[in-house]
Amino acid sequence: MAKVVIIGAGGVGRVVAHKCAQLSEFFTEIILASRTQRKCDVIVSDIKLKFPSTRIESDRVDADQVGEVIALFEKHRPFMVINVALPYQDLTIMDACLKVGVHYLDTANYEPLEEAKFEYSWQWAYQDRFKKAGLTAILGCGFDPGVTSIFTAYAAKHYFDEIHYLDIIDCNAGDHGKAFATNFNPEINIREVTQKGKYFEDGIWKITEPHQISQMINYPNIGLKKSYLIYHEELESLVKNFPTLRRARFWMTFGDEYLTHLRVIQNIGMAGIEPINFEGKQIVPLQFLKAVLPDPGELGENYDGETSIGCRIRGIKNGVFQTYYIYNNCKHQDAYRDTGAQGVSYTTGVPAAIGAKMLISGLWTGAGVFNVEEFNPDPFLKDLGLNGLVWHEVKDIDLEMI
Repeated sequence: MAKVVIIGAGGVGRVVAHKCAQLSEFFTEIILASRTQRKCDVIVSDIKLKFPSTRIESDRVDADQVGEVIALFEKHRPFMVINVALPYQDLTIMDACLKVGVHYLDTANYEPLEEAKFEYSWQWAYQDRFKKAGLTAILGCGFDPGVTSIFTAYAAKHYFDEIHYLDIIDCNAGDHGKAFATNFNPEINIREVTQKGKYFEDGIWKITEPHQISQMINYPNIGLKKSYLIYHEELESLVKNFPTLRRARFWMTFGDEYLTHLRVIQNIGMAGIEPINFEGKQIVPLQFLKAVLPDPGELGENYDGETSIGCRIRGIKNGVFQTYYIYNNCKHQDAYRDTGAQGVSYTTGVPAAIGAKMLISGLWTGAGVFNVEEFNPDPFLKDLGLNGLVWHEVKDIDLEMI
């Protein structure tokens, strides 16, 4: 039905490309592009071995350069781009979409290179331009953000008249056997988890010190895990799109060893994002650290255990207080067998491919810039369960959230 360009050849790009190949009725041509084309070539070769009839090829693009992205789009003339590159590159890719007339989807909101800060304001500012161009931009179509927002929309549609309390909980109980490794791009991951915490309550945003607030949460098939309140981008759009929310929080598990490594990295200055002079050259400490840490895209083969991500929701239906829990558990080895990637890449890449299918098939429509919770959640969640991420729901239970 449509030709797509995928920008990004890390673990998530591998999953997106595999899933698009599996859904060849919708993705009739696939171009996988990255700054390092040989990484694309490896993925393309793997896919052609599994799915010989897939029309897929690699290309090169520096997504920091809007001119190169424009040239890529003009060369291939895709229906849409699936952006799984770095968050720094969202705006250059969106600019290229407007120039050439290409629909847009990403999994993470824009973040300026020079400041560890992420928010939707930069991309929401594109609303009028995309609307005038008759193009669709879908923001945050990974798992969190992405599926967690669609879970919330599904709950609002089917089970609540008003959602009052939302807790998004994210646990990775896997073991990759490394002393220290991040599950997605180390530079982005460390910038994210070292920021101050932030949550919405009683109409205002409240700020905490990093990892200041924690509680024990019981995750299905995993058990009790210490979980830390951090800020995550979907809270910003969910508070906007579900105005009955009285409180919205995000919780993530971190092991003691991981936090110890993280403290050391910060204490010795390796988490810094300001350039320093090293032997006459300007280097960014965090970017250097990224270069020496394990590649998240190569963790899958020996990764055991599973992730558990979901939404615990409380609110009102027909005047009665209700509780609701909707979640997915993903085993790392199942993800690796399907796509050659670990579970964190898988839970991000599968939703991106499904979101692109929603746009191609006309099930999600509209000109402008949208967060995923603004679309009909039903067809997306149906496809999600059919494509490797089965989800579960539990009603009227003690959600143990303080």
